[in-house]
Amino acid sequence: MAGAAVLWSLATFLTPWAASKSAAMLLAVRVLFGLAEGVAFPTMSTFLPKWFPTHERATAVGISMGGFHLGNVLSFLATPIIMSHIGLTGTFAFFASLGYLWLAVWLLNVESDPIDSRTISKSELQLILAGRSGSKVKGSKFPSLREVLSKMEMWAIIVANVINNWGYFVLLSWMPVYFKTVYNVNLKQAAWFSAIPWAVMALSGYVAGASADFMIKSGFSIVRVRKIMQSIGFIGPGVSLLCLRFAQTPLVAAVIMTAALGLSSCSQAGYFCNVQDIAPKYAGSLHGMTNGIGTVAAIVSTVGAGYFVQWLGSFQAFLTLTAVLYFSATVFYNTYATGDLIFD
Repeated sequence: MAGAAVLWSLATFLTPWAASKSAAMLLAVRVLFGLAEGVAFPTMSTFLPKWFPTHERATAVGISMGGFHLGNVLSFLATPIIMSHIGLTGTFAFFASLGYLWLAVWLLNVESDPIDSRTISKSELQLILAGRSGSKVKGSKFPSLREVLSKMEMWAIIVANVINNWGYFVLLSWMPVYFKTVYNVNLKQAAWFSAIPWAVMALSGYVAGASADFMIKSGFSIVRVRKIMQSIGFIGPGVSLLCLRFAQTPLVAAVIMTAALGLSSCSQAGYFCNVQDIAPKYAGSLHGMTNGIGTVAAIVSTVGAGYFVQWLGSFQAFLTLTAVLYFSATVFYNTYATGDLIFD
């Protein structure tokens, strides 16, 4: 995580310089940025099972992802103000410096495993160790790709990741185009629209995580909780997309879209945590694999949405297709997902 933070902060700092040189140089720096940031989620999936017992894990994910969403809120709102005072290059340097400031705090205070921590209390360490899931056998071999892909429980997570990324990037990337096409409203000039969905996702993600952990502590099985949260995370956005056709004003449509994004955050307590349930020892690697596949779906949905709209004949037809994908993935996940240890 520290190494990734060094690189993505460096890429942020170099972006204005690269843009002044050539498009190829800018793309190279953006590739470095993407490679570095791609480390964050898999590393988080390795880190959290070590530091949080099972019944606190979804809340930890909710808080961590809340930081991700709130970072977007703050940057959307603060960047124009910062840029007016220190310019474009200074703004990139400012955000890069925040990355290095965080890095210093991280390196001085955080250990990869609580066993190695110098500040943790004995009672807290005992709570974490007692709540860990996973094999006690050390040195076991990482499962082969063939073995991973032979498990339908793993495919449940992969499919959920693919559809979550598809819908997520459709909602965020194409909504300005949708509002311009249907309502002739330019959302790019509305800072509130850029900020509010992220703020709602931060809040709903935390609520979903806390609710999931509460259900687990109350006696619900892990798999039942994961399926409930994932169902909300897919059915909610799916129904919201279908309701868009009945929105008569851009305000109502914006509320529906924000609700869709908020409900989609329940997936954080669903498939996102599920990989930590079935393979806590290899959660980072498996999360990286599933997220890589899901990112391909995000690219297809973002880049190909225009072609889908042209092929299907309308934007609403494309949103209906996305809703159908949400509902189909809900059925698939509920059929094959498990909370049991699969890879130890």
